[in-house]
Amino acid sequence: MTVTIELSPELEASLGALAAARGVELPEYVQHLLEEQVSIHAENLSPAERAAAWRASVNGLPLRPPLSDAAISRDSIYDVRG
Repeated sequence: MTVTIELSPELEASLGALAAARGVELPEYVQHLLEEQVSIHAENLSPAERAAAWRASVNGLPLRPPLSDAAISRDSIYDVRG
């Protein structure tokens, strides 16, 4: 099924930047957002079904390496504020 949505230039630019940051094309990113919203509102799912829905929602997204210990250290989070 094909759906056409008119986006304001500002919204298109914002979504395009988010898509680029994730390394995917804009249509793929918008589809991912919509699928994510549908799976969030699915009711009466067992834990296994929710897990499967989550796995399906992230399928195809680029893999990113985990953050380093330094990136999540207390010093890097609070910097000089203490």
